[in-house]
Amino acid sequence: MIGNDVIDLAQSRIESNWQRKGFIEKLFIAEEQQYINDYDKPETMVWLLWSMKEAVYKIYNRETKIREFSPKKLSCSLDFINCNLALGKVICNENRYYTKSIFSLESIHTIAVNNLKNINNVVEVDSKEMIKDENGIPYLKTAKSVQDISISHHGRFEKWVTIRI
Repeated sequence: MIGNDVIDLAQSRIESNWQRKGFIEKLFIAEEQQYINDYDKPETMVWLLWSMKEAVYKIYNRETKIREFSPKKLSCSLDFINCNLALGKVICNENRYYTKSIFSLESIHTIAVNNLKNINNVVEVDSKEMIKDENGIPYLKTAKSVQDISISHHGRFEKWVTIRI
């Protein structure tokens, strides 16, 4: 299964003051708060962790059909981070998900999978032919099949991704 989230960093600065009292504590567990405090670009870390949670929530919702987003129920950890890329994991209700985030000057794009072997098989989709099931979950419709797709948009950015079969 696939999930993704894109953050327009300029738009996030307009929409949300992550430095306001209580913001960090409301959304992030203690270990994640430590990542934010220790990272040399705390704003980037806030939105990285947020995008990891959002991308995983899309898989969790697809799996369970539960539409409850409780950020502190999604626990993020980082395995690797540099100025271009972050690799991590998110635990939700004892389920483990794997994330890969790409940084640009203008955005953070995170993809999440429930099976690590699929992390490098995620591709962006050009075709915008999509159908939704009775729960509002999107699927990519092609001439040959219907497959999982994850759609994210924020500000100037939109990402449609699927797992290459």
